Amino acid sequence: MVARTLFGTDGIRGKANAYPVTPEIALRMGRATGFLMRQNKHAENSDRPRFVIGRDTRLSGPMLEAALVAGLNSVGADVLLTGVIPTPAVACLVRDLGADGGVVISASHNPSEDNGLKLFGRDGYKLDDALEERLEQLMLTEEIDGFRPAGDRLGTVTMIDDASNCYARMAKESVPGMMLHGLHIALDCANGASFETTPSVLRTLGAEVSLYHAAPNGSNINKGCGSTHPEEISRLVHETGAQIGISHDGDADRLVLCDELGEIVDGDEILAMTALDALQRGELAGNTLVATVMSNFGLDECLATAGGRVLRTAVGDRYVVEAMRKGNYSIGGEQSGHLIFRDHGTTGDGLLAALQVLRIMTESGRPLSKLRRVLKKYPQAQRNLRVRQKPPLDATVLAEVTRLIAATERSLAGKGRVLLRYSGTEPKIRLLIEGPDGVMISEAADSIAAALTSAIGE
Repeated sequence: MVARTLFGTDGIRGKANAYPVTPEIALRMGRATGFLMRQNKHAENSDRPRFVIGRDTRLSGPMLEAALVAGLNSVGADVLLTGVIPTPAVACLVRDLGADGGVVISASHNPSEDNGLKLFGRDGYKLDDALEERLEQLMLTEEIDGFRPAGDRLGTVTMIDDASNCYARMAKESVPGMMLHGLHIALDCANGASFETTPSVLRTLGAEVSLYHAAPNGSNINKGCGSTHPEEISRLVHETGAQIGISHDGDADRLVLCDELGEIVDGDEILAMTALDALQRGELAGNTLVATVMSNFGLDECLATAGGRVLRTAVGDRYVVEAMRKGNYSIGGEQSGHLIFRDHGTTGDGLLAALQVLRIMTESGRPLSKLRRVLKKYPQAQRNLRVRQKPPLDATVLAEVTRLIAATERSLAGKGRVLLRYSGTEPKIRLLIEGPDGVMISEAADSIAAALTSAIGE
């Protein structure tokens, strides 16, 4: 296998129209993906693979879509186009339509000038590492350059006119019988892929929706809004007097909430609420919640007190899903707001997650400000820094950083932790320190961040 130079933790991502997010790479991905799925195809009725393609609202989306379609068609694969639609909708449609795979053109929460390509298999789950490695090998070599069907063996293109309706129907079926009459919701769609689907579903269920950042122009996705700018949904809740605020990222696979007091509710708190609710109803598979090493340690105490447990994974929703599938667990996610409810979907889904919280609110009659109290958080200090390079995280290159981390760990004396990792999708390094003394960990985070900036910062 060739080294993984294209794929990160969530597909291929970077500046649009710059390597590796170029039309040329999208074309090669289409050809390689169609060829690979053709080899692995299990459908008995045809040897022509079918792929669902969706995208978010970025200006570069149609450019990459056209190249991707050309690549798939050129190896005899048929394409089903959805247009602008949330990432989880593509995963849902792949399964519902019996397609052989799906591709999402999106850079999720990244700025508008970025874009990305991520893949789903025929089961609606993201491709595993082995398949991505094989796919990258096909893209970077000449192995399939000579495979060129002709005539009526070329692929076709079909628009799915009701793609959004199919996804909305699935979302509503996840909360049967729930109505939201009398509930006022402030909604921030990040000028992204959810600008039609989420408000439509919430209004159909009877909610009053104050809608914001739902006028995409190709360049304003995630700009000062959405889940990466939680201060905006807090402002909107205060301004409108809403009982809850809902904020998505650009492709709506994330969720950040705001309670009626204007306080942000993050992914850990949503995981705590929904997992405890499922545990009390006897519906938390294996009495286990899956979370990453970045999630607050308070989650472990919260679940343990109720008779459950937390299983930790590496950072990245794909690793959460991998552990959920392996153990057949039903709820998992990340502090950032990637939340997976496997009883209803196969990937992070901001709308599904919001509906689960709204269900708990309506059934309990309790406001979000009280429901969130089930999680008692340990203080955390996080720093996200841009870097010019990503050397190994050891004393060879980062001697001062390593020394400061060791000193911090000694100060914590086993009552906290330090995590340092590179982002798999951005030129950033992420630092997390967790411990009982908020002042101490904040000062330590500043010191380590300063050393990192000096050594490898932009």
